[in-house]
Amino acid sequence: MSKPNFSEMSREQLAAYVMKHRHDDEAFYALADKVYASPRIRVQSMEQLADLIRATQQTESDPNDEPLR
Repeated sequence: MSKPNFSEMSREQLAAYVMKHRHDDEAFYALADKVYASPRIRVQSMEQLADLIRATQQTESDPNDEPLR
């Protein structure tokens, strides 16, 4: 079985692939490169980072809750 071309995959497609193939280091690093190259959130302060972490933890603990904004 041949591997897909990670550079042609979207960030979402590659993330889904990594979730299904958790031991594929090449895919993981390709995803990390994509995330690093185009961050969706720019953290401006440590307070903002702490708020983002709390919001993520709350969302992960109860997926029916709305994330904090």
